[in-house]
Amino acid sequence: MANIAKQAASGFLSIGSLLFVITSLFLFIGKNLFISGWTADHANITPLRWVSSTVVPVIVVSWGHGRKSLSTSGALLALIVGFCLTLAHYSFFLCLLAFFITSSKATKYKQEIKAKQEEDFKEGGQRNWLQVLCNGGMAFELSLLYLLDIGSSDLPVDFRHHYRASWLGMAVLGAISCCNGDTWAKEFGTVLATADPFLITTFQKVPKGTNGGVTPVGILSSFVGGLLIGVAYFFGILMTAASMDMEIAPNQLLVILVGGLGGLVGS
Repeated sequence: MANIAKQAASGFLSIGSLLFVITSLFLFIGKNLFISGWTADHANITPLRWVSSTVVPVIVVSWGHGRKSLSTSGALLALIVGFCLTLAHYSFFLCLLAFFITSSKATKYKQEIKAKQEEDFKEGGQRNWLQVLCNGGMAFELSLLYLLDIGSSDLPVDFRHHYRASWLGMAVLGAISCCNGDTWAKEFGTVLATADPFLITTFQKVPKGTNGGVTPVGILSSFVGGLLIGVAYFFGILMTAASMDMEIAPNQLLVILVGGLGGLVGS
């Protein structure tokens, strides 16, 4: 019975992925026919960029669904989120990928201990559509704003020359690093901390697994989790930003620190 349900879920995701690819193809054709035209002078999004933004999320989501990190509903919504982030800026996609992989690993870390401490524990930490929306919804909205205002452009963080793009990029970084920092703090702080957590508002000690409870290990984990997202954003800039933009932009290493602060303060 379990195998039948698993095959049905995989088949449903395959159909959903196929419809997603077909819809993406027709959207690109329609955009070029009725909005931006086919010539290079008017093409803000290249065919290669659109194809990569379509295919790469399908591969990542299928992998995550096969490893039971995503439910079928979560995988279908993640396709749309991944498409928009990849289309807007490759650094956005790398941040999302780093969050998805590391948070999934963190959730599965020492599950047997978490099962004893958490009443609502779910083995495997499979994320459904609501959890995908909560974790990726803000970044998805900001990436849409980036596409509408800036377009599909891999710009470095430079508030002097690319003011709006830099603010939106830092907002996406903050949103994802906050989610990753919060996940790391919960998943690692619960099993690695030796002392009981305390409420940050009253400093009263509470049992492990209590919402709002923090530990020094959890605080450090949130900072490291945010740093990792900052590293992903930094490497995205190095790999995709134009050399002309990089020459006039400030040192991009500060992006890593921004990610760490986003994980620490946001969680």
